[in-house]
Amino acid sequence: DLLLSNSCIPFLGSAEGLDFRTLLLDEERGRLLVGTKDHIFLLNLVDVNKNVKKIYWPAAKEKVELCKLAGKDAQTECANFIRVLQPYNRTHVYVCGTGAFHPLCGYIELG
Repeated sequence: DLLLSNSCIPFLGSAEGLDFRTLLLDEERGRLLVGTKDHIFLLNLVDVNKNVKKIYWPAAKEKVELCKLAGKDAQTECANFIRVLQPYNRTHVYVCGTGAFHPLCGYIELG
């Protein structure tokens, strides 16, 4: 209904496929951070498809291999699913991902 009434702009995403897990709304700067499988997207709130920025943050290859050896599904479990997007200060966001069952965290400068 929203698409038919032109009441929304769908995010076209990317060829990698999207598995939205976590969102962080930054109203002050008019943007939305989206945590997905192996990626973090920075979207413009006015037009989510304009000037899309993304960070590719996969799990380490050796961690993916260990995950597969443990019997986990390579496509749905052995990746870095972004689970935490938390404001840290005016310039940085604290980010954590599953890291193919070996969690990893870091800080992203939004610049």
